[in-house]
Amino acid sequence: MTTPSHFSRQPQALQAPDDADRRAFIKTAGASAAALGLLSVSSTSAYASSSEPALPEGADNFYRSDKVSLQKVSFQNQYGMQVVGNLFLPKAAAARSMPALVVGHPMGAVKEQSANLYATKMAEQGFAALSIDLPFWGESEGKARNAVAPDLYAEAFSAAVDFLIAHERVAAARIGGIGICGSGGFIISAAKIDPRLRAIATVSMYDMGAVTRNGYGKSQTLVQRKAKLAKAAELRNAEYRSGQPIFQNYLPVVLPKDADPVTAMYHSFYRTPRGMAIPAGYTLEQTQNRTLASEVKFMNFYPFNDIETISPRPLLFIAGDQAHSKEFSEDAYQRAAEPKELHWVPGANHVDLYDRANLIPWNKLTAFFNQHLAA
Repeated sequence: MTTPSHFSRQPQALQAPDDADRRAFIKTAGASAAALGLLSVSSTSAYASSSEPALPEGADNFYRSDKVSLQKVSFQNQYGMQVVGNLFLPKAAAARSMPALVVGHPMGAVKEQSANLYATKMAEQGFAALSIDLPFWGESEGKARNAVAPDLYAEAFSAAVDFLIAHERVAAARIGGIGICGSGGFIISAAKIDPRLRAIATVSMYDMGAVTRNGYGKSQTLVQRKAKLAKAAELRNAEYRSGQPIFQNYLPVVLPKDADPVTAMYHSFYRTPRGMAIPAGYTLEQTQNRTLASEVKFMNFYPFNDIETISPRPLLFIAGDQAHSKEFSEDAYQRAAEPKELHWVPGANHVDLYDRANLIPWNKLTAFFNQHLAA
């Protein structure tokens, strides 16, 4: 029997999803470009300067700080895959033993989108902060690229803890983490079985399992879910025959005139200089998008089951009170046991908390981790 070749890194086809697919599947998602293995925004012609929208007040995804040092690091997970991250250390910290944080990027993004910003800001507050690329994304290993594998995403957080515990500047018993968007669910999944994560904060959290099964606000019926699974199976058959992945065009480079508000919100970050980050070897079209045959694996992902077992380790859920995704933070908060806190950011939508430094509650995050990762 002839076996098709391995999936290539380059998508061979893009299929535009219908509006329901787009609303259900498009999700989320910083630091700098060339020095971090990315193409700079100026190197792509996807956006002409005349079409660039004005940045929202406080948007600072590619923030740099002269108060912290940056080191590219890599380490293996339990499956022998290389996970790549950026380690930010405070320059002013004289102590050799400091608390540390793992920071995970939004689903479909890379560490240069939102995660680096959070890691930099927390390093300024005295934490060793490690932003990571999840497996199959950015600079981390994994084939096929952009694959959906929630168990491996959660494992990446534990692998990052392995690395931090072995670092000479880190206090091994004082490690926590921040999960942004989809990574909020992934770090909760990790924390349920990894007690070395002593305190966990989520920001604009998505439950990728719930949204894939049910849509926003449980708007997707069982019949629609099964139809999506049937479509995914059909595409998987085609992928096997051709040996090439069929990527869905969840987030087009050019915003459709009839785009729904959620798509427009994500487009304003991922497809503009505000948050655009293109890993080496990729095109802009290849970022964010993934195959439906892979995406439906989220239907077996239940990160909030047994979330109460994380107690007595503390949980902080941060979300904008205008975010379409706030239902997931509310659900997690209701299920979690004490100590827990749900913090609303007035006027903020989902993507605002990716990069709008004037809205992100840095003081709340700092106080939370100072309290719960104290010596």
